Amino acid sequence: MPFGPEFIVSTLCLCGDKPFNLKTKMEDTINRQLDEAAAFVEERISGKPEMAVVLGSGLGPLAELIKNPVRISYADIPHFAVSTVSGHAGELIYGDLNGRRIICMNGRVHYYEGYSFARITFPTKLFKRLGVKTLILTNAVGGINLDFAAGDLMIVTDHINMLGGNPLIGQNNDKLGPRFPDMSEVYSRRLQELARTTGKQMGLDLKSGVFVALSGPSYETPAEIRMLRMLGADAVGMSVVPEAIIANHMGLEILAISCVTNAAAGIEDQKLSHEDVKETAAQITERFTNLMSLIIEQI
Repeated sequence: MPFGPEFIVSTLCLCGDKPFNLKTKMEDTINRQLDEAAAFVEERISGKPEMAVVLGSGLGPLAELIKNPVRISYADIPHFAVSTVSGHAGELIYGDLNGRRIICMNGRVHYYEGYSFARITFPTKLFKRLGVKTLILTNAVGGINLDFAAGDLMIVTDHINMLGGNPLIGQNNDKLGPRFPDMSEVYSRRLQELARTTGKQMGLDLKSGVFVALSGPSYETPAEIRMLRMLGADAVGMSVVPEAIIANHMGLEILAISCVTNAAAGIEDQKLSHEDVKETAAQITERFTNLMSLIIEQI
């Protein structure tokens, strides 16, 4: 696995006889990488994206609605991690959706793939550098709330981070945000209300709830699901939280919509599989894409 900038900078500190400021050098490294990635993307698009959308497992069809798309493979973007998971296409798509300039991340990378939090959240930092002000996160989740059913869409109102780490650990990059960011409203109440109103107009029964992130890649045990329910979680998954923490740190307005693809372990007498997750996501494609399109149009 390629070493990240943290390792490189730490190694450099041990070489040579001239001391330097580790914090400054690390910031310089990360900011230089962001500049290089931003320059690469900007050479291939026209204008600045107003908002960014991250599409989770099986939710890629929304990207097909983008007009005049410019597609950029993750593998071609400097310092960008490549998705290794089925159901994640691994490309940035820039274009027009309902009159709004958006950049869409068709598939994401996850902690369980072996990437550091710094690499997982690099795309989010890149969006900020490109001029994005609003971030929409989507993912596939297991329903913990007993009132949820497969196929439901849930507006994320808050989250519980059980990934075992935080992407802000380490030296703070003052150019991105403050050392101790407030987390009392990670997910914009304004955008939550907009999503609810849009859902009602479409006749959709949108759920709302607290999302909990675990590292994966194994699904949770029934005992873990019982514990998570007692903690106040309504749905569980393996993404969103690192991106949300970094986006909040940088002052982006965030909306997160989760697709409930299955009941979490122990609720129903059936085994869980990634293929079933993708199949359920595919079944609600039309509802999901219509909802997201209207939300994007109104933001």
